[in-house]
Amino acid sequence: MEPKELWQSVLGELELQISKPNFQTWLKNSRLLEKKDEAVILALESTFAKEWVENKYHKTILKILRNFDPDIKEIFYQIQPGEEKTKNIPIHKKIESISLPKPLDFPEYTIDPKSGINSRYTLQNFIVGANNELAYSAAVAAAEELGRKYNPLFIYGGVGLGKTHLIQGVGNEIKKNYKDRIKVRYVSSETFTNEVINGIRTKRMEDIKNRYRKVDVLIIDDIQFISGKEKTQEEFFHTFNALYEANKQIIISSDRSPYLLSTLEERLRSRFEGGMVADITYPDFETRVAILKMKLQSQSHELPLTDEIINLIAQKFPNNIRELEGALARLIGILRIRRLSPTLENTENILEEIGSQKIRMIAPEDIVKIVADFYNISEKELISHSRKKELVKPRQIVMYLLREDLKNSFPTIARRLGNRDHTTILHAYNKISKDLIKNRVLSQEINLIKEKIYNNH
Repeated sequence: MEPKELWQSVLGELELQISKPNFQTWLKNSRLLEKKDEAVILALESTFAKEWVENKYHKTILKILRNFDPDIKEIFYQIQPGEEKTKNIPIHKKIESISLPKPLDFPEYTIDPKSGINSRYTLQNFIVGANNELAYSAAVAAAEELGRKYNPLFIYGGVGLGKTHLIQGVGNEIKKNYKDRIKVRYVSSETFTNEVINGIRTKRMEDIKNRYRKVDVLIIDDIQFISGKEKTQEEFFHTFNALYEANKQIIISSDRSPYLLSTLEERLRSRFEGGMVADITYPDFETRVAILKMKLQSQSHELPLTDEIINLIAQKFPNNIRELEGALARLIGILRIRRLSPTLENTENILEEIGSQKIRMIAPEDIVKIVADFYNISEKELISHSRKKELVKPRQIVMYLLREDLKNSFPTIARRLGNRDHTTILHAYNKISKDLIKNRVLSQEINLIKEKIYNNH
């Protein structure tokens, strides 16, 4: 069997054994360069792809190869971006892992004025893991069958988990595939709200309607921010209906599921729930490592960070991709400024410093304000002694967070929240702790609140 024919057979088997997003991301463009005696050379498009496939899929690939050719005992991995330079590669030479790249110019990213989409966000540089596989697959499927499958597509997840990257990446993919035949429009809910306000003020609402109701694909980010804005919700509702009835694709992101958008009109929530709803959760360890390695490849630096250091960063920052990437940038910056070598000890000390600085910057008042905003109640109501049902849970969550995250004592929390008895704080802390184990919705709400607390500092 010729190498090309053999590899096509292997790819057919791989496509059945691993998820479609992972297959398309890592293996779709791979090639078998050469087969000789008991070894083969496999070409992948980047250092990162090489490391990922070698670490995650080596055993699976070798097993499938041996099913077709039992003589194959070994796979060597070669980085080959294109189909050039594939001849005369000695089979006996194992390609060594490439060290971190030398300083490069930062790529220039532009925002397309017609679509509002940033060129930096692509599906090719979106890291697919267990935390976002469903959302990614749904987004790709929606792009392939515009308006017919997964319409609307509602993607939700916490701050900094990649929602904006994914929905703009889909927009860029649609633009690339359909060229000028499809009109794509990306907008944040804040921008949409401001345009509605300006349209009302200048009596030019017809312009707003034409701008949004004549697109083929509408992508709106952070829809939760239109909650409580009646005119904006009304205009979006009519825009949504006009596009949906014309089989135009609608893609929406939010920091929470439609079920938790309690201050959004019921008719809008029901529209969102009528399509495909997919969540993006916290990335697992392997995905965090992959994100860090891709970040290192794409940016300008000279520090050779070992796998041990990259693993340490991934362990220290488990809940937020933006925070993870920020920690990497700060680590590199501090190492350079202080002229420190990137040892494991230095890294541990700096990461500890970064984490403690973040906690010190959070005040109890910040937690009260963010929880109040999250549940759409006033701070005064939150710390009052009122026993209204809609106030009890938010108040208990404040007590829990002051204890759990800021490590305040029960008497201190009692004094801060209206001179209560400290046993009330203890009861609230124990209740929330217990409920978190079995109540998925409560867990999601508290995670969202924590993200807002830590991302404000």
